[in-house]
Amino acid sequence: MSTITRQTLLDQLTWRYATKKFDPAKKIPLDVWDMLEESLVLSPSSFGLQPYKFVIITNQEIKKKLVEHSYGQTQLKDSSHVVVFAIRTDLDMKYVDKYINLISTVRGAPLEALNGFKDVLLGFIKNPPFNLKVWAARQAYIALGNFMDAAALLGVDTCPMEGIVPPKYDEILGLASQNLATVVVATAGYRAADDQYASLKKVRFDRNDLIVRV
Repeated sequence: MSTITRQTLLDQLTWRYATKKFDPAKKIPLDVWDMLEESLVLSPSSFGLQPYKFVIITNQEIKKKLVEHSYGQTQLKDSSHVVVFAIRTDLDMKYVDKYINLISTVRGAPLEALNGFKDVLLGFIKNPPFNLKVWAARQAYIALGNFMDAAALLGVDTCPMEGIVPPKYDEILGLASQNLATVVVATAGYRAADDQYASLKKVRFDRNDLIVRV
């Protein structure tokens, strides 16, 4: 049974847009932000492996520094929160063990019952069928979409941002030493009253142009 109405969902997804101008005076309340952090944690990922971390920035000086390495996009300094989606660069046997132990604890499953799944994960990490960093980045983008949809349902504006210089982000945030690498960013807050893009109608191809039924 649906927990929200069709109209509520469509209204909020239509209301959402890539916010170009935030109101710097409006901050996301702590209880609302707590829900958004939970939406990040609850994001799905391949194998459930969560090959990423989410770097939350509210420090105004750091946000201002990042503008220079984001092609001058002011959403970074004017938004309430900045989320940097960073992939883990240290996926190894130790990380797999940590994940398997967590499954055992949360689900009450004996470790020996998880050996088959553990072998699958280790095989994937050691001999991935494609570039492991590209795979991890894809998982981060799933989390990005989950975060943006959750924000829209909560009436919080967001803007996904790929127009950044990842190595500079890594340097400013000290991510390399934490075995992390920046992939994409989302700014979150509340739209400025004079953001002209807020009132523009969405331009989308017709459903029949985008959906293929087989």
